Amino acid sequence: MNFAFTEEQEELRNIVRSFLEDKSPESAVRDLMETENGYDDAVWSQMAEQLGLQSLIIPEEYGGQGFGYVELIVVLEEMGRALLCAPFFSSIVASNALLQSANTAAMEKYLPGIASGETIATLALAEASGRWDAEGVSVEASGDSGSVTISGEKMFVIDGAAANLLIVAARSNGGIHLYTVEGDASGLSRESLATMDQTRKQARVTFDNTPAEHLADTNNFEMISTILDLAAVALAAEQVGGAQFVMEMAVQYAKDRVQFGRPIGSFQAIKHKCADMLLEVESAKSAAYYAGWCAAEMNDELASVASLAKAYCSEAYFHCAAENIQIHGGIGFTWEHPAHLYFKRAKSSELMFGDPTYHRELLAQRIGL
Repeated sequence: MNFAFTEEQEELRNIVRSFLEDKSPESAVRDLMETENGYDDAVWSQMAEQLGLQSLIIPEEYGGQGFGYVELIVVLEEMGRALLCAPFFSSIVASNALLQSANTAAMEKYLPGIASGETIATLALAEASGRWDAEGVSVEASGDSGSVTISGEKMFVIDGAAANLLIVAARSNGGIHLYTVEGDASGLSRESLATMDQTRKQARVTFDNTPAEHLADTNNFEMISTILDLAAVALAAEQVGGAQFVMEMAVQYAKDRVQFGRPIGSFQAIKHKCADMLLEVESAKSAAYYAGWCAAEMNDELASVASLAKAYCSEAYFHCAAENIQIHGGIGFTWEHPAHLYFKRAKSSELMFGDPTYHRELLAQRIGL
């Protein structure tokens, strides 16, 4: 493996960072938080048409650019840094679900639309129990392959209110399968959830004899486990970007804020906080980057490294976001300061796809402890 990004990958980072600095400043994030869908149509179109971000990991035969996960983590790191409000992450998870299904007809039908930005897709897996494993799936699918309907309720569906394609995990004939549901299907209703982190919209999705198409048998949840591993790696990269930004924010404030005639960064307690943040951010980068390489190679280490990266990056981001508030003092607690936006994103991301305790237990199981 390479231990550094290539010149082309660094140029991709620079282009994405420049774009997001222009299109996703704090003011835009705050405005989009208050909207129902949580994203700007014009910016979403520019991401697809000018940068081709939605098509990044989609194979060329389906209208994509055919890049790998290493390029994706570069992009997601910058999106996490900017707190981008857009259905990009959910569409990446859905794209991975379609690719893992190996259902050629479904890939030909849906991936070109995702690549062009016309289709907003998401994965509907978790339910009221909040579980991310096979036991958490209780939604039922009935009927034969030619006429399938789904009934039940999914929770915490990322961008579920805006999506026009849902990939749904449901039980049928004693097993768990994946199905595709169109956003305008009959019996489908969506309700936005009032979550702590409004920069990433989530929804309750209800199915009432909703027509669906069979996508794939998940092979006793094995396929969904791989999809979740890829999602965990992607989220870890996004968390690294957020952690890096809040660390920079805290260090800059420690340099600028003067108390008792000297910058507060000269005090030992603040120095220790900043040093701990740096250690955690650099360690999180190592974990996320290695996980990204494993995902690009789809090697045997992916399952264990994905859980390791998700657990560590979750804790590093949350701790850095909390320390950023502490270093800022009273101003860091106010609504007007951006520190709380990153704190809420950090907490939400920590819980998404399983918290660190869940992933440590999962890692122990996977390596046979």
